[in-house]
Amino acid sequence: MNKITEKQLLIDKVVEAIQDTNGEDIMIFDLSKIENSAAQTFIICTGNSNTQVSAISGNIQKKVRNELQDRPWHVEGEENSLWILLDYVSVVVHVFQRETREYYDIEELWGDAQITKIEN
Repeated sequence: MNKITEKQLLIDKVVEAIQDTNGEDIMIFDLSKIENSAAQTFIICTGNSNTQVSAISGNIQKKVRNELQDRPWHVEGEENSLWILLDYVSVVVHVFQRETREYYDIEELWGDAQITKIEN
C-alpha cells in the first residue's frame, strides 16, 4: 500500500472514530505544502467535557489499532483531558474541550493550510 493511501485511510478512520463518539467541529488541515510544518495533516475536533475528550481519544486509538494496526508515536494531555494530542507522525490529531480550543485558536495559527470542515 502506498503512503498516500495509508495516510488517507488513517485520516478516514480518525474522522470515523471522532464521529462515533459525537466529536464536534471536525476540521482537517492539509499542511503538506507548508514549509517546516509539524506534520502533513492536522485533524482537530471538540468534545464537551473531559470525559468526552478522553472517550474520543480512546476511540481513535482503539479504531486505528484494531483496523489499521497502527498506534500513535506519542500521546499528550491524557492526564486532564483538556487537550489530547495523538501523534501518528504524518497525521496529528488534536482533541480539545471547547474553551481550550478557543483559547489556543490553532485554526488561526495554521490558517494558510488547506482546511476541510467535516459536517457531522
